[in-house]
Amino acid sequence: MVKDRCEDVALMEPLLIGSNSKHRPELTDLAVELAQKSAGFRRALPNSLLNSLADLVRAMNCYYSNLIEGHDTHPIDIEHALKGNYSKDAKKRDLQLEAKAHITVQRWIDMGGLKNPATTTESITEIHRRFCEQLPEDLLWVEDPATKEKIRVAPGELRHHDVQVGQHIPVSAPAVQRFLKRYEEVYANLGKTETIITTAAAHHRLAWIHPFLDGNGRVARLVSHATLLEALDTGAVWSIARGLARYVTEYKGHLAACDQPRRNDLDGRGNLSEENLATFTKFFLTVCLDQVKFMEGLMQPNQLRTRILTWAEEEVRLDKLPPKANNILDVLLYRGELPRGDVAAIVGTGERHARRVVSALIDQNVVTSESTRAPLRLAFPAALASRWMPGLFPERTA
Repeated sequence: MVKDRCEDVALMEPLLIGSNSKHRPELTDLAVELAQKSAGFRRALPNSLLNSLADLVRAMNCYYSNLIEGHDTHPIDIEHALKGNYSKDAKKRDLQLEAKAHITVQRWIDMGGLKNPATTTESITEIHRRFCEQLPEDLLWVEDPATKEKIRVAPGELRHHDVQVGQHIPVSAPAVQRFLKRYEEVYANLGKTETIITTAAAHHRLAWIHPFLDGNGRVARLVSHATLLEALDTGAVWSIARGLARYVTEYKGHLAACDQPRRNDLDGRGNLSEENLATFTKFFLTVCLDQVKFMEGLMQPNQLRTRILTWAEEEVRLDKLPPKANNILDVLLYRGELPRGDVAAIVGTGERHARRVVSALIDQNVVTSESTRAPLRLAFPAALASRWMPGLFPERTA
């Protein structure tokens, strides 16, 4: 029986950056800039490109979130998994299934699956449950570092064991529920600007509570993703995970610093350091801004068009695409969507050749459609990301 150490919820204060903090003006400015940049980027994209781009960003988000956990599953392998094509290597297959689980949960979030704010206990446990239920059995077991006992992770179930994460000793298992209640009371009822500012604090405090035996890092990042999705209406077309993974040493360093107690009378009034929490918040919001700007640069219409059409023209010359296939991509870049009945006129041929062009583009995964009669839309396959959207993630080397 695990004993309740009777920890007071005040142990994780401060949960917010105080209104009189010297950091508030700068953090407010960053939050406002992020809201403006994110909204501007989404408005600049044709609606018909949003879903296709969001699909690619989900694979990217999954890749970088797993990379932070030490699991390297390339987005190309993730795409294969989404199509049911798994590696024969058992370990690689397990990681593909893990990635597929992550993407399935994020798509559920992106499609409005959460019925309550992401920072409620109900949402947090639901995210964990949906993720873990899809994991292979081998990834559902953890080892107690002290006793070496193997313990199975129960999807969506708060931990019943005490744990230690590096130098941090999270609250006793029986205390988790009351700490999550306090967490929800504070973070689930804020205005939009305050929600944006406190996303980093909520991210750390959830990791600090460590509500589950395993999966806490991924759940915390998915909660942050869902929080920003709602507060900023991001359209799921950019990802904080890429930035956190690119600065993973700083990210983990900030999380560890936020575990530290208040240093002196100038460091807030809570048990933990407000100064460190404010520093992490600035880092977090700056990384978000960097990622919006990065995606905005990749999606600049003229540059994106040049990269895609250059690729298409090369494919035509190599007989990997039929002549005039690049015309279809060019039209999709401007219109975003193309009725199938318009294809023949655009390629200047009969219906038979038009169908051949469409079929070749679909086979290359660069064009997609909801059905054989639905309009065509541009797709962003991971295999072509290095050509179409350089820098999105590393090229696969093996």
